[in-house]
Amino acid sequence: MQSASDASGKSMSFLIFAINPGSTSTKISLYEGDLELFTETIDHDPVELDKFHSIADQYQMRKEIIVKTLEDKGYSINSLDAVVGRGGMLPPVKSGAYEVNNAMVDVLLHRPSAEHASNLGGVIAYEIAKGIGKKAYIYDSVRVDELADIARISGMPDIPRTSTVHALNSRAMAMKAAKERNQSYYDVNCIVAHLGGGISLSVHSKGQMIDIMSDDEGPFSPERSGRVPCKALIDACYSGQYDRRTMHKKLRGNGGLKAYLNTHDARAVEKMIGEGNEEAELVYSAMAYQVAKGIGDLATVVYGNVDFIVLTGGIAYSKMLVKWITDRVSFIADVVVLPGENEMQSLTNGVLRILNGEETARTFSE
Repeated sequence: MQSASDASGKSMSFLIFAINPGSTSTKISLYEGDLELFTETIDHDPVELDKFHSIADQYQMRKEIIVKTLEDKGYSINSLDAVVGRGGMLPPVKSGAYEVNNAMVDVLLHRPSAEHASNLGGVIAYEIAKGIGKKAYIYDSVRVDELADIARISGMPDIPRTSTVHALNSRAMAMKAAKERNQSYYDVNCIVAHLGGGISLSVHSKGQMIDIMSDDEGPFSPERSGRVPCKALIDACYSGQYDRRTMHKKLRGNGGLKAYLNTHDARAVEKMIGEGNEEAELVYSAMAYQVAKGIGDLATVVYGNVDFIVLTGGIAYSKMLVKWITDRVSFIADVVVLPGENEMQSLTNGVLRILNGEETARTFSE
């Protein structure tokens, strides 16, 4: 257990509460130092979520459930030393920690760069921490942007490419994989595929994510459409059949596996396949195919000099999907499978380093 000392020299431990909102659930964890006291996933009924016009409108509902769940576990919010939320769709930021302030909350609620459940992480953390006189943080936001200049060129000068990726888990698992191989993250080239409700890929070179495939320009996922034919998409937007919100939902929320198979649960899809559903097998294998193709694309960024490939995220537990991907990309480099979304510990460890004086949190400004 990590600890610090107060002014009298007495050893003390920090209680850190972590909040990670997802599209249909919110994961919360409480740590004492680096010891996990509990982790809970709060599932949200998709029918209820559809009643909200925007993700920002879900703020109060999610906050009340989060606080109640913490109290039901026997802990008071007044006992917390710090609160950390998943970083949301901010303007491009640097890696590491930021202290949440009014400016950040205003952007996340009113001017995020995209609709994303993670926008609520910093907001809810801030409101809880403010109420008890403590500080709130985000760590390795999804908007960590370390792209090489050449990677920013999109083909449209008024729409440059920016970095939107599962930075927190991707960086943490890249570091873990390197350590397990007796290598330093800052000495290797690796590709990380985060396989979750959204799928994103990143190529890391000597400690920086120099290029990425965000969840709207790469593989489709359980509930997101990924990269789709642009001309057909434009035609659909102007067809008069759909409003703006519906089109956004077709891209994020109602795309991918859900659009084809009416479920975003990969386990349910694998059950369909086991029962002989050929369409389910085709669609699921297409998702693996697109992930592998994206890994191949990113391998060219480092001229094929890839030390290892990491498959992580919740769907990396799927032996079927992992095998399909590995069969296509193992010629590039060794594949390291680190399943799960290890984001709660990564968030907590980042804040713990701040409280112990090992890191300094940045100040956010627009």
